[in-house]
Amino acid sequence: METLLQYINILGTFAFAISGALIAMKKKLDPFGVLILAFTTAVGGGTIRDMLIEKRTAFWLVEPEYLYVIAAGTLFAILFRKKLTYLRKTIMLFDSAGLGLFTIAGVEIALQHGFGFVSCIVLGTITGSFGGVIRDIFANEVPVIFRKEIYATVTVLGGICYLLLRKAGFDFILVQLVPILMIIVMRVLAVYYKWSLPIIFVKEDEDSEDE
Repeated sequence: METLLQYINILGTFAFAISGALIAMKKKLDPFGVLILAFTTAVGGGTIRDMLIEKRTAFWLVEPEYLYVIAAGTLFAILFRKKLTYLRKTIMLFDSAGLGLFTIAGVEIALQHGFGFVSCIVLGTITGSFGGVIRDIFANEVPVIFRKEIYATVTVLGGICYLLLRKAGFDFILVQLVPILMIIVMRVLAVYYKWSLPIIFVKEDEDSEDE
């Protein structure tokens, strides 16, 4: 189980690093900026998760191989940037992959530390979503999690699916694979079909606007 979880983390790190690097290149940042955005996207959510879990050191500080994975993802994005950016949905695809992989890794790590159902979902959502939040803030964009697009919602649903399958006693590989694919597919379909949550707003009074 630990080995499988590590593979999931590595794949998620690689996918998010590519996502961050592509956003940075889209913003025309220099190579250092590309690396920084790739790094924050890849480890941001996991770092916040580890800060919230008592006596847990940020994973990339004790497992430096993740830094090599981020460097590899960044280099991959730079070398193949023309082919990757040619595909209009490339950033979204890599972001969706990282979202699915990291969410389930976050839920499992929370379980290993003895957290309850709701806390596991929250930590899984943080792990999957908050790297993208930091990336978007650094890139001077409104974080996708705060827009009407379905983003964090799919991580919540995927986390619930993971916990239910795990409790039902299914094979561990199946328990991991189904929710990850579920999150990726739901995110892709949400973008393709423009599924969104309703926007909540308050219409300003005309008199107050004149003031």
